Amino acid sequence: MRVTRHGLWEIIIGTVALAVVAVGLGFLHPAASLIVLPVWVWLIAFFRDPERPIPSDPALYVSPADGVVSDITPVDNDPYLGGPGIRVGIFLSVFNVHVNRAPCEGTVTNVVYKEGKFLNAMNHSGASNDNESNTIVMADDAGRPVAVVKQIVGLIARRIVCTVAVGGKLARGERFGMIKFGSRTELTIPAWLEPQIKIAVGQKVRGAIDVIATTNAVPATASAGA
Repeated sequence: MRVTRHGLWEIIIGTVALAVVAVGLGFLHPAASLIVLPVWVWLIAFFRDPERPIPSDPALYVSPADGVVSDITPVDNDPYLGGPGIRVGIFLSVFNVHVNRAPCEGTVTNVVYKEGKFLNAMNHSGASNDNESNTIVMADDAGRPVAVVKQIVGLIARRIVCTVAVGGKLARGERFGMIKFGSRTELTIPAWLEPQIKIAVGQKVRGAIDVIATTNAVPATASAGA
C-alpha cells in the first residue's frame, strides 16, 4: 500500500510510541500487546495514497478529496472568482484518504492561508468561515479563475499541507497537499462555466476519480486545445 510522504514522520513516531506501549502491555499479559495493532493499522491506512485513474475530458471537474458531500451551495459572489459560482463541501472522516487533488487543469494564481479555530467540520458555515484554512485559486490559460479549492481543518485536524505555490501548474487529479486528520475540503466552480453538478448531498466521493460536475464552457488550457 502506497503512503504519502507527508505522513512518514507521523508513521515513524507513531510506530515507535505504539511499540513502547506494546512492550509495556506485554509485561501485564502477552496478549495485551496486541491491543495496539488496530491503532497501528489505522495509522498506516490514514496516510494511504492510492493511485487513481483520472478522467481526461477537460469539461469534467473531479473531486478534490475523499469523503461525503455535506453541502452544495450557490454562491452569489465569491471574492476569489470575482463573481457567482457553486460550492461543494466534502467532509473527510478520520477513515478517509486525506490527500487533496486538483479538480481540473490550471495555473495557481493565489494561495491564501488563514489562521482560525478548530470547529467541527460537520458544521458547514462555522467551519468554512472561522476555521484555519488554506485557499488555492486556479485559472485557465486565458487568466480566468476556473476553480477555488479550500482546505479546512476540523475538530481533530491540526495541520494543512500545501505543496503548490503561485505560478505552479496543476493537472486534473494531481496531488497538491493534504489535511492531517478529520477535516473539510470545498470546491467552488465559477458560474460562467455553466457547471452541471453530478453528485448529491450525502454521496461518498473519491478524489481524482469521481466527477463533481461537467461544464458547458471549457476552460482555455493546452489539453482543451487552446
